[in-house]
Amino acid sequence: MSDRILIVGGGFSGAMLAARLAEAGTAVSLINRDDRFGLGVAYGAAEPWHLLNVRSARMSAVADRPDDFVRWLEAHAPGHADPEGFAPRAVYGRYVQDRLAAARAAAADRLETLTGEVVGLDPAGAVTLADGRRLSGRAVVLATGNPPPRTAAPGDTGSAAGVIPDAWAPGALDGIRPQDDILLVGTGLTMVDVLMTLERRGWIGRAVAVSRRGLRPRAHGPRPDPKLDAPLPDHPRLSQRLAAARAAAGDGGWRSLMELYRPVTADLWATLDPEGQRRLLRHLRPWWDVHRHRLAPEVAARIDALVAADRLQILAGRIGRPRPAAGRLELSWRPRGQTGEGRLVGDRLIDCSGPGHAPQDDPLTGPLLAAGAARLHPNGLGLDLAPDGRILAADGRPQPGLFVLGPPARAAFWETIAVPDIRDRIAALAGTLAPH
Repeated sequence: MSDRILIVGGGFSGAMLAARLAEAGTAVSLINRDDRFGLGVAYGAAEPWHLLNVRSARMSAVADRPDDFVRWLEAHAPGHADPEGFAPRAVYGRYVQDRLAAARAAAADRLETLTGEVVGLDPAGAVTLADGRRLSGRAVVLATGNPPPRTAAPGDTGSAAGVIPDAWAPGALDGIRPQDDILLVGTGLTMVDVLMTLERRGWIGRAVAVSRRGLRPRAHGPRPDPKLDAPLPDHPRLSQRLAAARAAAGDGGWRSLMELYRPVTADLWATLDPEGQRRLLRHLRPWWDVHRHRLAPEVAARIDALVAADRLQILAGRIGRPRPAAGRLELSWRPRGQTGEGRLVGDRLIDCSGPGHAPQDDPLTGPLLAAGAARLHPNGLGLDLAPDGRILAADGRPQPGLFVLGPPARAAFWETIAVPDIRDRIAALAGTLAPH
């Protein structure tokens, strides 16, 4: 068996783990479907007007070098070097690629990048590529990122034309005409990105966005918000913690409260039993998401302007399946708290409902689950993992050489989608995988 670590997925998570391991003296093979290593969907599909949702000062890819990104900006993109600003995501993608390239240049014998689609996974530490190649190592790390949405997947839409199931697919928005009326399923960050793109391309139509609660992301303040100078609410019951958190937010502001929670969210998540986690997901998650994952102020102002101009309406309710209607699309929906149904009509429907994680249907993890080499977490979010990121088999034993990193690890660690959270997981995982 090779002593290499095999990393499946070359987006931020996989690329930055590969760089960290190579710098620590570990041989790594980084495998990606295409040759755009370091980008993934978050940065590979970003347009110049798509901004980061975190201030630059907090976006270092290296846990023990907090100013790494800002220093890179000063050298390579000085126009965006404000530590408290929100740099373009495309610029951040360049930073990630530069860091990966520097690691390869310094450790060419230890870090290799391979282009190919992984179609098979052996828990013993081997992967099979679509072209027949089989690679083995002492560990495999799944860093496959976020999958496309599933709410408006082709199998759910029948013959309805005009449905865009994945806004990030190449050319997905190219056919939208300036005067088209748009239906958006989901009111979160993807909705914002789509509207920003359409506006920049000359779209002047109207949009209706629907989600179960009709919540949209809040904005960052004009300046960084300090943490509250107070202890975290500590109560045995989740409802008591929530009440105490609301009281603290009233005293010091909700943004400051979120800063207080940021570094300990994963630890608090782990203290909840599966039922407590399910309750949080069922009742609190939508509010958590819109307050935790915020917009750059200038982006939020643009969305406010669309609402004020009556070009964007955000609704709360449940939707049915889209169907053709006189050359357009019709979407049935039931307003939240009501029993009667209404209908929404538009020229295009875009699925902005967020990643459609379904490990049981994934070509890599589905067979593991079927064979008992993996199991689903009781909270229903995804795979069950050990505290160090190893996949747990059906009998609860950790797979010695099979790890998960990034968004697919959300069931175990909850906050695994933002760079500050992922880089901490990278540092911990590198400590496990690198030679001592």
